Order: sequence, then structure tokens, then C-alpha cells
Amino acid sequence: MVASLPLVFDAPRRGMPRTHLADLDAEGRRAAVAELGLPKFRADQIARQYYARLQADPSLMTDLPAPMREQIADALFPPLLSVVKHVACDDGSTRKTLYRAGDGTLVESVLMRYPDRNTLCISSQAGCGMACPFCATGQGGLDRNLSTAEIVDQVRAAAAALRDGEVAGGQGRLSNIVFMGMGEPLANYKRVVAAVRRITAPAPDGFGISQRSVVVSTVGLAPAIRKLADEGLSVTLAVSLHTPDDELRDTLVPVNNRWPIAEVLEAARYYADTTGRRISIEYALIRDVNDQPWRADMLGKKLHRALGSRVHVNLIPLNPTPGSEWDASPKPVEREFVRRVNEQGVPCTVRDTRGQEIAAACGQLAAEN
Repeated sequence: MVASLPLVFDAPRRGMPRTHLADLDAEGRRAAVAELGLPKFRADQIARQYYARLQADPSLMTDLPAPMREQIADALFPPLLSVVKHVACDDGSTRKTLYRAGDGTLVESVLMRYPDRNTLCISSQAGCGMACPFCATGQGGLDRNLSTAEIVDQVRAAAAALRDGEVAGGQGRLSNIVFMGMGEPLANYKRVVAAVRRITAPAPDGFGISQRSVVVSTVGLAPAIRKLADEGLSVTLAVSLHTPDDELRDTLVPVNNRWPIAEVLEAARYYADTTGRRISIEYALIRDVNDQPWRADMLGKKLHRALGSRVHVNLIPLNPTPGSEWDASPKPVEREFVRRVNEQGVPCTVRDTRGQEIAAACGQLAAEN
């Protein structure tokens, strides 16, 4: 099983779109503009249109000379993601978007409005190769990595929708990004880190969202966790642990056969030590599988020993996928699990679940289409 897992950090560029403005850093943008025979100041001008004005159609970039717009569109704005459908629930405060890339690949993102923030859950891969059996995306396997621009443009589109009042609740501003959509972010390492830099840099280099408002999740690719710690970023690391014992985790999260729990927690401790950021532990509670009281006790003890006060457990009621044998734990079991983890000195709360009636679990909408 281990040999079949795509454990490299970077998959081949199969199906990738042509280079887009959002794939380029400032130096790359200036070089691209120079190749078009345009003055270098146009590079920042075009980038401000994309990152500050959230405009991705050069024909509408009115501060550019009209004859120049078609040239720029051809060179720097190849088609990325087209909307297949929007599906909303929770009185419109949750909206899931299904996109189709130029090669037919399907990608999802979910926008969630809360009283104090607007959060976008984005995808970093089309599908996922980690093969977790309770996850709809994992069941479908990996199609390909997304390009940096395909990741970034999910953010631009959601920010524009909020700004323009297209989502229930009126006009708003995108404040939080979580890499918890389709795919394993750290298996598409270079493009995810580049996307984080675009998302968090101020205009004209990015959207200016605070690094502390960005969460990057992983099932536990320990070397990549250490590498991320050394990037000089202040994003939150979320580790999808799902059980405190290797015997069960080998089944629930097959990559555990390569990097067991002790090694993952050691890497997480390195991340906390290096960045000063608290680690978030994601734990999908599954009825009669990983919800036993003794597992709650073991989880709390292991996390407290490895990370001390620099950890928080997000308990996630499982969002069942069609035809799956897995189901969410009953509420009394959930409450007892939380109590026992808290007793070990580790904060544990239940995540607010959204969008079950619109197939909001990662990969469900793509699978249906």
C-alpha cells in the first residue's frame, strides 16, 4: 500500500494551464511584461487590477490602453477555472462552488459567512492521493496538482463575490483562508507555498490577507511540515490526526505507514517552536471507530506531552458520504470525548459543521458531477 501512495511533494504538470499572472512573483511579472515590449510599470498596474480590484478580465482593465488589453489577455490571463454551479445552504451563508478547469478537471471551494469573519475553504489538488477511506476526495484518487494560479483564483473569485454582494448577507470582505478543500496541500508543496505568499502579500503582490488568518492542513507529511516551518510564514498548521494510535491510523490515514504519529507530532513541535504558532489537530469523530473514551484519554496525553499548551483539538462530526459505511458519532459520545481531552489539559472544541445538505464534504460535489 505504501509504495502506491504519491508521497513526493510535487506531481507532474499533467493538464496544467499555461502560465498566468498569478503564477508569477514581482520579478516574473516584470520579465513577462518586458517580453511583451511594455514598460515595466505596467507589471504592477496589471497586478493591482488582479489583486486589489479583483479583476481577471483584461478587457475591463480600463487604465490600460485598449490595444494593449488583448495582448495582455493572451499572454498573462489564460483560462483557469469556469464555474459549473453554485450551491447554497444555511440561509445562503454557505456557498459551495464547483469549477471546471481547462482540461475538464473538477475543483471545489466553499465560502462560509460567520458573524465575525468570512472564510473560504480552498482546494490545492484535483482529487487526492492520500486514500483516507472516510473522505470523498480520497475515495476518488488524485487527478493532478492545481497550479498556483488555480489555487489563487479561487480566492480572487470568492473575494469578488463577497465585495459585490453576490452572497447572502450583503457586501463583505474575505478574511480567512483554509487549505482544507480537495487534496493534500503539502503534496503540492511549491505551488501551495507560492499561493500562500500571493494570498497574504499586500497589493500589488497579493490580496493582503493576514498570514495568521490562513490555515494549511496536512495528513502528516513530516518532512514537508519541517520545510514549511522554515519558510518564514506565520500560517496556522492543522494536522489531520483522526486517532492517537498507529494501529488504527495506518488504516484511516494510510500515509501513517510512512510517517507514524510520533514522527508527525515531532515535526509539529518543530513547527510550533520555529513559528511560535499553536498547532491545530483535526479529528473527524467516527461512530464506533475512533470515538472510544480511551482514545480520547490517549489523544489528550500524547498531545500534551508533545506540544504542551501549543495545541488545540478541532473535533469534526463526520460528514458522511453517499454509500459510505462511516457515520458520525452520537452527540453524548461526542460530548464525553471533548470532556476527556479537556481533562488532559488540551483545549478541545467541536467544529461548527456547515453544508451537509449541499454535499459540502470535500469531493462530494465533484463526485456527483
